[in-house]
Amino acid sequence: MIDDPGSARREQARASGIRVGIGGWNFAPWRNNFYPAGLVQKRELEFASRRLTAIEINSTFYSAQKPATYARWRSETPDGFVFSLKAPGHITGRRLLADTGKAIDAFVFGGIGELGERLGPILWQLPEHKAFDRADLAAFLDQLPRALDATPLRHVLEVRHDSFRSAEYVELARKYRVPTVFTDSTDYPSFADVTGDFVYARLMRSRSEVATGYPTAELDRWTRCAREWAAGMQPEDLPLVSRDGAKVTPRDVYIYFISAAKERNPAAAIALIERLRA
Repeated sequence: MIDDPGSARREQARASGIRVGIGGWNFAPWRNNFYPAGLVQKRELEFASRRLTAIEINSTFYSAQKPATYARWRSETPDGFVFSLKAPGHITGRRLLADTGKAIDAFVFGGIGELGERLGPILWQLPEHKAFDRADLAAFLDQLPRALDATPLRHVLEVRHDSFRSAEYVELARKYRVPTVFTDSTDYPSFADVTGDFVYARLMRSRSEVATGYPTAELDRWTRCAREWAAGMQPEDLPLVSRDGAKVTPRDVYIYFISAAKERNPAAAIALIERLRA
């Protein structure tokens, strides 16, 4: 039995509404600095889910998993832990998002319900070449199922074309109450306008030379931002597109340390979790 030092972290996450994690759990360098020596690979999810409060699954971007796989992931993780699922790229990569209804349903109703209460937000990542088309995007958002077996679903949109940096897009996303991913990457449009009922951040600037991925001052900043998001505010030092602020109301927050110096991301996530507990 793997020890579970994270039970207090998960209780804190549920109480505060702030969850912090990484992308995936199978990465060879983590066996040098995150997973203990001798831990068999098939138990890595069990270990990681007891140190973090959430994990974003990337494999679903390439292909949907079998219902039995989702059920196994649920069985290997503790109560209070949450998965975000990256929706299949063959859906968001289509020329017309309006034509994706059947593919959306195939994914959403194809087994993810086996995660039960572990199911968190579904991330729909648009490709870099996909420009903002109001009518097409609205048709896509209309087709996103709002519930699965009477359980409300949470959808979040990641946009990667600069044309989305517009007040018109922010207005549309708020109309559908769909959050927009905030990323600190310099490669994609990065704006922190709150457009939905929760906040979703993907932090992509961890550094190999820093043991915790992000320096102390930056971790302190993200701690403050997480708390402000959870309180319903928009942090003033993050870039915004629209002058019209979102309604101030408490929100759940999901923060993932993704890519960059990937070997440091577990340490970055744990460092942020510990700051949020302080």
